[in-house]
Amino acid sequence: MPKSPNQKMKPLLLQRILLERTDEDHGLTVPELIALLEEEGVAAERKSVYSDLQTLADFGLDIVKRKESGKVVYYVGARTFELPELKLLVDAVQSSRFITHKKSNQLIQKVEGFASRYQAQQLQRQVFVTNRVKTMNESIYINVDKIYEAIAANRRITYRYLDWAFRDGAAGGYEKQFRRQGKTYRVSPWSLCWADERYYMIGFDSEAGLIKHYRVDKMLGIALTDEPRDGQEHFEHFDMAVYTRQVFGMFGGNEQTVTLRFENRLLGVVLDRFGEDVPIRREDADTFQVRVRVAVSPQFLSWVFSLGGGARIVSPAAVADTMREQLASVMKQYTETEGR
Repeated sequence: MPKSPNQKMKPLLLQRILLERTDEDHGLTVPELIALLEEEGVAAERKSVYSDLQTLADFGLDIVKRKESGKVVYYVGARTFELPELKLLVDAVQSSRFITHKKSNQLIQKVEGFASRYQAQQLQRQVFVTNRVKTMNESIYINVDKIYEAIAANRRITYRYLDWAFRDGAAGGYEKQFRRQGKTYRVSPWSLCWADERYYMIGFDSEAGLIKHYRVDKMLGIALTDEPRDGQEHFEHFDMAVYTRQVFGMFGGNEQTVTLRFENRLLGVVLDRFGEDVPIRREDADTFQVRVRVAVSPQFLSWVFSLGGGARIVSPAAVADTMREQLASVMKQYTETEGR
């Protein structure tokens, strides 16, 4: 039989056919494999296909041989990702707020490439997450790459930072505007984290002398500078997991050590919030105390409030006073008649 121009590609084409068209529920016979190779413009004989199958198996492809309805079929068994793992990845992509609809579809198509065409059909599913809002900023992927590039090069970055604000005038409406009247931020990036379904850059602001975090999707025009990063001493013992637990909702606030008292029934809630290594002291048979380092922000106070009478700020007194003031302010809004 004369060799076709694509003959040298036959083992690679055979591998692609097996990966795309077979799984444990769908096998192919050697004649079927020969027919599919011919569709690719490659002529093949049984003997050469058997040889290629063995070569691919020796190379590491898990080719399973099985008798089925009186015939012998071949299919790919173990893959880089098992189907349940692929479903988990698809669900994570679909439910993520920071990935746009367009990019979600692109990523899922790539994930499908790790499965057979039959398994890929099972990955075409829509996940609905309560209150999920997909970001519209496609530039986030470029931003992430730029930040990682700056971290690797040990360089500071500059950028401008966006936020939502109401338009001036009686017409109303709102729009994206630059914070600080468009002034350029100059920050040393040290890490990226994914918290509250969003990407954040954790960096050191040398002007303020503080560790700060910024929403990556709100950063515009990121550029690397020639200046080396600073603030390394602040990150030598930095624990990202601890930081994200302390900063409620990734909103900033004055970081303080706070003592909290909880009813025993809230033990699981406390461990979920602060981690299983948080120091706990039994106060009596019904309550316990924890001392934690947190960013005292309205989000932190709201979290304590959401636990009702089962949680109380013990100290510092100033934080407890702030809680009372916030409660009084909210109560006032609901007790005023507003002219009625």
